[in-house]
Amino acid sequence: MPPPGVCMSIMQERHKKEGVGSLANPEKHSNQDFQQLTQYCLARGVRYIDEMFPPDHNSIGDGLLPPDDMSRVVWLRPAKMVQYPDFVVDGLSRFDFGQGMVGDCWFLASIGALTFQKHILEQVVPLNQSFKEDYCGIFHFRFWRFGRWVDVVIDDKLPTVDGRLIFVHSKTPNEFWPALLEKAYAKVCGSYADVNSGTPSEAMMDFTGGVHITFKLTDAPPNLWDLLFRAAKSKSLIGCGTPQGETSANTVAPNGLVRGHAYTVTGVKQIMSQGMIVNLIRLFNPWGQGEWNGDWSDKSSMWQTVSPDDRKMCLSVEEDGEFWMTMKHFCEHFVDMDICCLCPDFLDGNSTCHWTSSFHDGRWVAGTTAGGCMNFPNSFWINPQYRVKIGGLSGVCSETQGDNNMLVSLMQKPDKRNRRLVKSLHIGFSIFEVSDQFKGQSGKFPASFFNNNVPVAQSKNYLNAREVMEFFRLKPGEYLIVPSTFKPNETASFILSILSKAETHIHENSNDQDMEDILFSPKTPKPTSTDKFEYNGGDVDDKRTLFQKYSDEFEEVNAEQLQSCLNENLIQGNAKKTQGFSLESCRSMLALMDTSITGKLNVAEFLRLWRKVTVYKDIFFRTDEDRSGMLSLSELRNAIMASGIRVGDDMLNLMALRYGGSSGIISLESFISLVLRMDCMAKIFRQLNDGGVISLQENEWMYISMYT
Repeated sequence: MPPPGVCMSIMQERHKKEGVGSLANPEKHSNQDFQQLTQYCLARGVRYIDEMFPPDHNSIGDGLLPPDDMSRVVWLRPAKMVQYPDFVVDGLSRFDFGQGMVGDCWFLASIGALTFQKHILEQVVPLNQSFKEDYCGIFHFRFWRFGRWVDVVIDDKLPTVDGRLIFVHSKTPNEFWPALLEKAYAKVCGSYADVNSGTPSEAMMDFTGGVHITFKLTDAPPNLWDLLFRAAKSKSLIGCGTPQGETSANTVAPNGLVRGHAYTVTGVKQIMSQGMIVNLIRLFNPWGQGEWNGDWSDKSSMWQTVSPDDRKMCLSVEEDGEFWMTMKHFCEHFVDMDICCLCPDFLDGNSTCHWTSSFHDGRWVAGTTAGGCMNFPNSFWINPQYRVKIGGLSGVCSETQGDNNMLVSLMQKPDKRNRRLVKSLHIGFSIFEVSDQFKGQSGKFPASFFNNNVPVAQSKNYLNAREVMEFFRLKPGEYLIVPSTFKPNETASFILSILSKAETHIHENSNDQDMEDILFSPKTPKPTSTDKFEYNGGDVDDKRTLFQKYSDEFEEVNAEQLQSCLNENLIQGNAKKTQGFSLESCRSMLALMDTSITGKLNVAEFLRLWRKVTVYKDIFFRTDEDRSGMLSLSELRNAIMASGIRVGDDMLNLMALRYGGSSGIISLESFISLVLRMDCMAKIFRQLNDGGVISLQENEWMYISMYT
């Protein structure tokens, strides 16, 4: 049986192809089915308790509450807090809630933005839930998490002290959608402590699965107001943040703004004041209180300079955390602005020609596909590569196209369940134009391409952020996108997203590699095909004599005899760091070469095996550049290529994991076992594809066969 991880990987790929993980068919978080669990509880007349996110200290997490407060926490259902609890009271609004003891202003600011987009909000917060009909203490919410939508089930037990909610709470005491939504998000992040600090862009992406663009206000484009105005009209979610103060604490500045705090942009408006146009931005503090006290604040005299209609439309003197300020003051007192939308039409103001998007899952693996940035020219080429063909815009679209026509986003995926334990790597990407010399080449481009070509576009900096993105213009043509970590040999998964208004064709570039040409120069003899290789007469006699030395009375060798033969004649004196072929690996080789299905090898089968292993041994030592007697993972790539086997990056990564293990090095016997298995499986697939029928996709069989 293959290990569960490989099976899960295959199942996830199948589900993705079948539409699982889409908004219409979200993946079940923790394999919990909301409908089935609800029916189970109703049939038995019980209230649901979530075993995957239980009402205990572990779900709150470490370091969030002082020990004294933690000891006083009691998890209560809403009916134990108020007499008539409701899921929603009089609609959902940004004014419904206030922040609690967890520092998730970034999350709450994003909820504030979400309440303006009802169609998106109802995707995240299913409104057909209540504390009345078919109530059994279970609720569910939907989030977009790293390329897929997930449906998250929770129970409605909430942490309280003295009967009061300690985290987000509604201003209407009997309304509970904000507290339940926060609990569901805490579950996908690992705990309440795992949502303590973040950026609005992260939560806005998790609410929409859309396009995220960040503007640094110290380096804002000259048309920022126009972009912001169009983004607001296009129903985008917009958040922003103030600079950090002298400490990490959220202290209030003399101007009323909170330092190191996330806000929501809730409105933009142009008004006339004293005969001049003023660009105003409305902002919301997720605390539900605490406002800007400068020009155009609630009590500012500037409101007396506008028309009564504008004053009536804009001005509210309630202490609700919402206020107006000028665009100029906004850029002075905030450091960044995040815009998240389903489609970035606001960028050029043209909704006639829509953007198309493409998403690609990838992985950097130390030693095989993690080459680092261009500061490391010898290894940069081993990074994942994506080939892109960009067509021209149609006449109507080209007339209104803005300065830029392509948006590239690189997001790293976490390898830890708990958000606070995730260590972001410094990531970025480079884009190269494919020269005429390489347009006909298939497979991964070699180091020589990158040594002789400079990027035509790239991310400005390598950032240790969840996502980096750039927006730029590329002329029609063929390009290569190379995402990378800053340093080599850093393992992580990522999602590469590409958006364009032009017709764009994208594919991963690691398959169909011309493997021999990259490794062997014209002066170096290439390995001879093991299928066509023939010994001369003397060699055959020698190998027959060797076979007879180890064979039984029936002129056959079993696994134990094969092990002795290989270790005493193939390994001895050739490898510095090896324990020889194990009995299990010899059983595997015997099974691969035993065409007569006797459980043993006859002389013809033995000679065929010997021809193969001697060729693979020759390749092993050719590619062992440091003469260590072992192959590093980077040397493994060259050895596989020299063996004439075509594999993509995903299969190469699996080889490194299966045969290199934690040491990251591969012995001669492991390499021979690996290549024999690959060679055998490739032939089986070719035969099946010529007329046979297989129940699994070819790559799925390859995964399983490589791992077992």
